Amino acid sequence: MNRDEQVTVGKDNFSSIVLNANASLPLQGGASFSRKNRIFRFVWNVVWLVLCAWTPPPFHRFRIAILRIFGANVAWTAHVYGTARIWFPPHLTLGEHSCIGPGVTCYCIASIELAEYAIVSQGSHLCTGMHDIDDPEFQLTAKPIHIHQKAWIAAEAFIGPGVTIHEHAVIGARSVLFKDAEANGIYIGNPATLLRYRTAI
Repeated sequence: MNRDEQVTVGKDNFSSIVLNANASLPLQGGASFSRKNRIFRFVWNVVWLVLCAWTPPPFHRFRIAILRIFGANVAWTAHVYGTARIWFPPHLTLGEHSCIGPGVTCYCIASIELAEYAIVSQGSHLCTGMHDIDDPEFQLTAKPIHIHQKAWIAAEAFIGPGVTIHEHAVIGARSVLFKDAEANGIYIGNPATLLRYRTAI
């Protein structure tokens, strides 16, 4: 088997590609991602660090322009703060007036999509990647995250792979969510559970 043989991550072919762990042997120091992907991300990280990471909060349109150059599908009215970390811009979609707050990590091996007016607050972590814990080689896989209209991810929450957060849902500060959130639901805790439904929107 070729060392660079690749496998599609995620069940629906909606995400990126990673190297086959049986060939690349990441547990022995081998790469998890293709060389092309690693070079792209190196260039991207340097550009973001030099041009964007230090920029004042109001410079949203400038940062969006850089994201779009690198393949992100981001509305011009979206807000992305300089201290946010976007792992792979082509897998990021941001709708009108959506927001990626300060210090947010978007680990978008698979796609991360925010619909219009969706908010991800400071320090939150959106994680599409995971490992197959039953695989002796610990194969890296991924599933997309979907955040629907006017949903709010509060500060320092963790959203796991494959989660869909439906419209107007709220994920409380420092909550850990691995299951879908219902529309209008308010979720808190680790693991996050439904507290109640919003009564006024």
